[in-house]
Amino acid sequence: MSNTEHPAHKACWSCKGPVEVSALFCDTCNAIQAPGQLDHFKRFGLERSFDVDIDAMEATYLKQQQQLHPDRFASKSGREQALSSQQAASLNEAFETLKNPVSRAHYMLRLAGIEPEGGEGHTVNDPELLMEAMEMREALDDADDRITIDAMIKDTRKQARACEKDLGQALDQQSYDVGKKLTTRLRYLMKMTEEARAKKSRLAAA
Repeated sequence: MSNTEHPAHKACWSCKGPVEVSALFCDTCNAIQAPGQLDHFKRFGLERSFDVDIDAMEATYLKQQQQLHPDRFASKSGREQALSSQQAASLNEAFETLKNPVSRAHYMLRLAGIEPEGGEGHTVNDPELLMEAMEMREALDDADDRITIDAMIKDTRKQARACEKDLGQALDQQSYDVGKKLTTRLRYLMKMTEEARAKKSRLAAA
């Protein structure tokens, strides 16, 4: 992880008083603040760790979403309305990023200054993983009944859970090379589970 520390306080744009960088509103004048450079974890009051409490995060998300609702700023100045929109967009991006284990892992890698495999023009350079993905796809293509596909879904979900556990340990220990490979494998496993479910639905509808 980057050890760059950001200041804990900034000056409120409205009253110039001190306000915490993570605060949505100024304690002194109650003016809404700009989202600033707050990272996604701090926005939800979380430690920067792969293992997050999704339910607790969602509760914070819903509370902040309510505080930032456009109706609350209908009679406010244009600047405050614009800031509320910026805060809402930042909140939604943070929630969507952290609730998904693959995008959360990608985000943590980028915070550490490391580009994930398969992103920003980077190709996946892992023959063993590519072979595993190809074999799973071929098996799914050959599956022609829901019982077989159900077994595949169960297996890929089990593998994904184990991969997610290993990924969390790798990222929290700053083993980023291992983390990159496990993130890519988890992405393949989750995608394969989705494709298997879609094929099962098509068979059911046929």
